[in-house]
Amino acid sequence: MTHYRTFRRFAGLMLAGWLLIINSAVAQSGSRDVLREITDVVGLKPRFELQATTQVQNAAAVVYNGKRFLLYNPQFVASVNRAGRTDWAGISILAHEMGHHLNGHTLRPGGSQPADELEADEFSGFVLRKMGASLAEAQAAMAVVSDEEASPTHPGRSTRLSAIGKGWQQANTQIVASTRTAAPSAAPVAIASQPTPVRPVANSAVPMNVVGQIVFRDNPEQRYYLTSKLNVVRMQNNSVGQVVGRVARSNSASFPYILVDAQDRRLYISAQGGVFNNQGQQVGTLSDPS
Repeated sequence: MTHYRTFRRFAGLMLAGWLLIINSAVAQSGSRDVLREITDVVGLKPRFELQATTQVQNAAAVVYNGKRFLLYNPQFVASVNRAGRTDWAGISILAHEMGHHLNGHTLRPGGSQPADELEADEFSGFVLRKMGASLAEAQAAMAVVSDEEASPTHPGRSTRLSAIGKGWQQANTQIVASTRTAAPSAAPVAIASQPTPVRPVANSAVPMNVVGQIVFRDNPEQRYYLTSKLNVVRMQNNSVGQVVGRVARSNSASFPYILVDAQDRRLYISAQGGVFNNQGQQVGTLSDPS
């Protein structure tokens, strides 16, 4: 799989370099006004200039001559959208870079710092939930562009996904409390990994290692099975399964089991087999596989 570099802020570029970047920027005609959409949901005026340019490898929040710019490489954004399988991936990149501006990171000298990246990630998650994205859609870009391990400038993937989730949940709590409407799916993004083979599930017989079936309301056609080892397996069309989570026992009589995914996101399984999110909403059902 192609490796994508993480978002990076640029500092200390020479004046000639800035002019080259700005003059070579290409506006995408007919595209949605994402910049205004992002600022609208946080109640701000779009006092940034969005520039598409091939002079940056990914995306950057920069200040030049007192003016704030959001620079992005359209080829990079398009590739992230393809890898994340959603246009929300590219929007989250711009929201992340705007978070650097609004949190004052671009006013300080120096390059990227882990704490700054997490603040921008949290802002991105908050904004995307306000715009209507599910948690998985808000995390889609970071799931494919971030490195698994932390570096001196950027946190590791799981930490960054958690920061996005924190911002998303904060916005979700505000929205649900104010509107009392059904929320988008709170199921987090599944990190691609080497599929774990399991025995195929046939209509005529259930394999001995499958003890339950999980159906989520937002995607009832996708098959998930609980194995005897308490792994949650997502079945593919080729009858090969991918482990996407694990079920563990809890100390609660009402919710005796907890479903935990690779990012430590949790859903709660009731004694009757209902699957609930952190807001107490039922999002799925665990039942007998037969």
